[in-house]
Amino acid sequence: MRKINVLSFMSLDGVMQAPGGPDEDRSGGFEYGGWTVPYFDDLLGQVMGEQMGRPFDLLLGRKTYEIFAAYWPHHEADGGAGLNRATKYVPSKTLEKLDWGPSVLIKGDAVAEIRKLKDEDRPDLQVHGSGDLIQTLLKHDLVDELWLKTFPVTLGGGKRLFGAGAVPAGFKLLDSRISPAGVVIANYGRAGGVKTGSFA
Repeated sequence: MRKINVLSFMSLDGVMQAPGGPDEDRSGGFEYGGWTVPYFDDLLGQVMGEQMGRPFDLLLGRKTYEIFAAYWPHHEADGGAGLNRATKYVPSKTLEKLDWGPSVLIKGDAVAEIRKLKDEDRPDLQVHGSGDLIQTLLKHDLVDELWLKTFPVTLGGGKRLFGAGAVPAGFKLLDSRISPAGVVIANYGRAGGVKTGSFA
């Protein structure tokens, strides 16, 4: 059985939209594309290298797949080797074929097919970007670990990592670091349900 690990860049107010460039995702009138770039220092690059240096496959939403497919095959030396080598699983109702291989198009019941993927004895699945897909994964409690990078900026609006459909869930801190630029790097693993108590 393999894990689904969500790698996400997030603002202090929970926005994950368009972290890498101005034209990455302008949907909803989002004006702050590329908001992570001023804070991307050597430590953050090192952490990303560690997380993507292990064997992994990718589980990507359609939009993120298309963005990655247009960029990473031409940037092998800039961190694209692992992404290009990984098997990409893409749930989509509109795509008919995937040109950036190796890739597998998931049709039909995406949740059922993703559960089958988790049962396989293959490398863990990493989710990058893919905001809509992440909402589906959280709603159906399919995320095993959250590998979050929280940047010292608020964006006011945009697509958020945790939408209204996320199930209540407990997590435990697995690892944490703070970069010189003030990015909080924290990995969380699922830890059962929500625990409550009282100070009374």
